[in-house]
Amino acid sequence: MTGLRETKKRQTRKAILTAAIKLFSEKGFEETSIEELARAAGVGKGTIYGYFRTKQEIFLAFCEEEIEYVFTRLEQEGDPAAPLLDQIVFLSMCQFDFVTQNREFGRLFCREMAYPREKNLEASSEINARYLSKVMEIIIRAKQHGELKAEADPLLALANFHSFYLMVLSGWYSGFLETREMVENMLRALCWQSLVGWAADDPGSEPDWKVMNQIKRPIMESMQGSLKHTKE
Repeated sequence: MTGLRETKKRQTRKAILTAAIKLFSEKGFEETSIEELARAAGVGKGTIYGYFRTKQEIFLAFCEEEIEYVFTRLEQEGDPAAPLLDQIVFLSMCQFDFVTQNREFGRLFCREMAYPREKNLEASSEINARYLSKVMEIIIRAKQHGELKAEADPLLALANFHSFYLMVLSGWYSGFLETREMVENMLRALCWQSLVGWAADDPGSEPDWKVMNQIKRPIMESMQGSLKHTKE
């Protein structure tokens, strides 16, 4: 009986999330009411609150599903011995595949994760930290294997690669990159050029590294905390 109850709970939760994706895409996040969500999911309003206290929690549950999807594909299909470029492109395209399953909801997802509301800030930051810590693992491993220069900063490499992912995702939503193949090739080209380097000579004044360390410290702490939580 316990197994049946757990199966039923998973099915109900999935129905709520599926209905939420549909309604948030069609009507918008703010415009969708819990009553409408309950009707679309085929459950009572009280059942919704039994799983999620707010619409924000429903949205964040979708974000958690994205992380699990990406990590599962990475474990099942990824190759930890592959070159850094291939691993970064594979991981980013796994994320792209999940986010763009529903075009309009994916747009909402990207906006909320890139520019989280104050009330979602802590939870969004934790989810981002989980994902980025996995990317950081890949970069550090590549550096240990000699794929990156000794002076290369893994956090700056992470910021660089992730910004390229956000750029190609924006390009897809804007219509400049019309197919998945175009997205993947543009992402590979950007990452490849970054790894090869641009400047033929001294590129100019360095940043203020004291300020950079102030920026880096809380970011690294959040990712280390997320990585520790995941291992536990």
